[in-house]
Amino acid sequence: MSDDALILVVEDDPRLRGLLQRYLGENGFRVSAAENAADARDRLRFLQPDLIVLDVTMPGESGLSLTESLRREKSDVPILLLTARGAPEDRIAGFEAGADDYLPKPFDAKELLLRLRALLRRAAPPAAAPMPASAGLVRLGDLHFDTGRAELRGPAGVVRLTGGEAALLLALARRPNEVLTREDIGAALDMDEAGERAIDVQVTRLRRKIEADPREPRFLHTVRGRGYTLKPGV
Repeated sequence: MSDDALILVVEDDPRLRGLLQRYLGENGFRVSAAENAADARDRLRFLQPDLIVLDVTMPGESGLSLTESLRREKSDVPILLLTARGAPEDRIAGFEAGADDYLPKPFDAKELLLRLRALLRRAAPPAAAPMPASAGLVRLGDLHFDTGRAELRGPAGVVRLTGGEAALLLALARRPNEVLTREDIGAALDMDEAGERAIDVQVTRLRRKIEADPREPRFLHTVRGRGYTLKPGV
């Protein structure tokens, strides 16, 4: 992860949009700014941002709707939602839409910076990180997860994962058949304060990628009262 990453800021408040653009630029990021979802879509036609900072409540299409649309289009760019609504149900709605993080307004600029860097670390290919001796391919039926590349492949090729999904699967695959608590998973995803429900949402999203029937999982199991475990196999 490097601070020269390109960040797309989507915020309808011109004052906050300008402040974010200046602050992130002063901290080494390249920044493109859009005033609404339509403007963001136009920019995404020719930009490939490393991360999107997206306001939830905007005139026209909302940030939640744009997030859901990007995920339907198989975009795995990390998305951090900004909103004046900070209730737990609002956070859950953001994660269910496909966001990777959620920051209520008003927020501390330094916290935003830390969260952005954490998201970029999660999205970065981990191939250069030290890997345990047992690292390699983890088989999940017709799918194979490469723990060195944090890459999931199937008969049709690479299965696109968001940064959060890849980090979750990597944490589970490095400790197959072991139970990871929600605290373990929260630490692996840099989501220590996101709450248990947010972790559950990430698990649900990952199951949709690796299970034939997410309601009857073969590989990613819930261990009631303890956490989750990955049981690789055919």
